[in-house]
Amino acid sequence: MNKVVKNAEEAIKDIQDNAVLMLGGFGLCGIPENTIAALVKKGVKGLTCISNNAGVDDFGIGLMLKTKQVKKMIASYVGENAEFERQLLSGELEVELIPQGTLATRCLAAGYGMPAIFTPAGVGTEVAEGKETRKFIVDGTEKEFLMEMAFDADFAIVKAWKGDPQGNLVFRETARNFNPMMAMAGKITIAEVEELVPLGALDPDHIHTPGIYVHRIFKGEKYEKRIEQRTVRKK
Repeated sequence: MNKVVKNAEEAIKDIQDNAVLMLGGFGLCGIPENTIAALVKKGVKGLTCISNNAGVDDFGIGLMLKTKQVKKMIASYVGENAEFERQLLSGELEVELIPQGTLATRCLAAGYGMPAIFTPAGVGTEVAEGKETRKFIVDGTEKEFLMEMAFDADFAIVKAWKGDPQGNLVFRETARNFNPMMAMAGKITIAEVEELVPLGALDPDHIHTPGIYVHRIFKGEKYEKRIEQRTVRKK
C-alpha cells in the first residue's frame, strides 16, 4: 500500500480546529518542522498539543504558540519559550505538566491499546490531585501508585530519517526519542522523512517503526536542525 502524499499541506488536509495532536521530538531534535510550518500556514486553532516540550519562541511548536493556535499544552519541559511563559501566566494557555517518564508511558499505553497505566511518579504531589491511586505489593512492600490515562490523540505527527512508501521508518540517533512511541499512538499518524527510499531498500532489522502504524508519509524539505543551546569551551 502506497502511503506517500505530495507534501505537508496534503498530509494535514483533514486536521481541523480543536484537534488533539502528538508531536514527536526532544527539544529541537527530531521535530516535524515541515508539518508544523504547514499547520501554521493553515491556521487551525484550539489545538491540544502533546509533546516533550514546547519548542522555542521562533521554532518548533513555539511557532504555533506565537500565532495563538494552541489551546492546551501537555508537556514535560517548557523552559526555553518566553511566549509560552507569557501565555501561561496570563491565563491564555492551559498547561498540563507531567513527568517525562509518565508522558512516554502514556504514549506507549495508547499504542498498545491499554486504557491506563499505574506509576509511582507524582504520588503525593500536585500531579496526583483529582486522580485515582491504588496500592500494590512490590518486592514485598505495599506501595501507592497513581493511575494515568492513556493519551487519546487524533493525529500523531513524527519526523524520521528514512522511510519507504509503506510507511516503515528509521530514526537517526537522538531523533529516535518520542517519535517511535507517538507513531504507534495516534488514530492517524503522519510521518515526514529526510529521505524517501524505494520499497525494499530498508533493512528489516533496522526499521524502528513498522509501516502498519503510519497512514501518510512525505519527504520533507529544508531541515534547519537548529541547536537549542550551544555551549562552547573557553580558550
